[in-house]
Amino acid sequence: MKISKLKLLAFFFVTTTLLISCNNSEDAVNVSEQISTEEAIALAEVDVVSDEVNNIIDDFLVETEDFSKSSETESKLEDLLPCVTKTIVLTTTTKTIALDFGEGCELPSGNVLSGKIIMSYAIDTEAYSFTVTHTYENFYFNEISVEGENTIIRVRENDNGNPQSTITFGTTLTWPDGVYASREGTKVREWIEGSDTRTFGDNVFLITGNWTATFRDGTVVSSTVLEPLRREMACRFIVSGILELQKNDSIGTLNFGDGSCDNTAIFTNSEGVETEIILRRGM
Repeated sequence: MKISKLKLLAFFFVTTTLLISCNNSEDAVNVSEQISTEEAIALAEVDVVSDEVNNIIDDFLVETEDFSKSSETESKLEDLLPCVTKTIVLTTTTKTIALDFGEGCELPSGNVLSGKIIMSYAIDTEAYSFTVTHTYENFYFNEISVEGENTIIRVRENDNGNPQSTITFGTTLTWPDGVYASREGTKVREWIEGSDTRTFGDNVFLITGNWTATFRDGTVVSSTVLEPLRREMACRFIVSGILELQKNDSIGTLNFGDGSCDNTAIFTNSEGVETEIILRRGM
């Protein structure tokens, strides 16, 4: 009888242990499937980096290809950024431009670029749109390394009468601590203000699109713009708009605010918990 009772107690003990273990394992899986605050911050920072770079390219293309009705007295790229060296190689059908930021070139926003952006496209001044391929050579945004290749379809005027870029990208950003995110997707940037001047500070863009980011550990997070992201180049950060983030079955949002220039955004996870995130100055 005692042996039977001992066996019965042992059975209950093992069963209970297994149930607790399974529940803990399920909790661990659920936690790992949640979008972390750190992932949300990294994704927001990646968007800021790519938009600052795209602004330089947009402004350069407007100036070079006469996309806008700028006056001859307005400043050129070299006047705005004397730390940039521009090299142009022409053939009868193509143009290749290298923008060399040297070992460090500070933009009006305070961000510092180094290395080169290289652009190439077919020459056709009468075309309604044209396609630009651009790559990076030893390029850094502050201390973040940027690599990859993007394709841009530039339209002189969209239905609203504004210049517009549709960017198909595949880039990898690496932070000094070794964290990296590889991004692929499509982004549409409508230039709603400042295209008729040669100053960076008055440029304003509305951004839509969707893309995915893959982190070093294999984690994949998809991003979809729910409300257009507003990027004012006088500010270091996106000032408004909502981005939906999805990781496996977990969905969250990043709300960039009401238009104020600040380094905060509200991250809401799949359970509805809101967290204010701070974008890093070193970004």
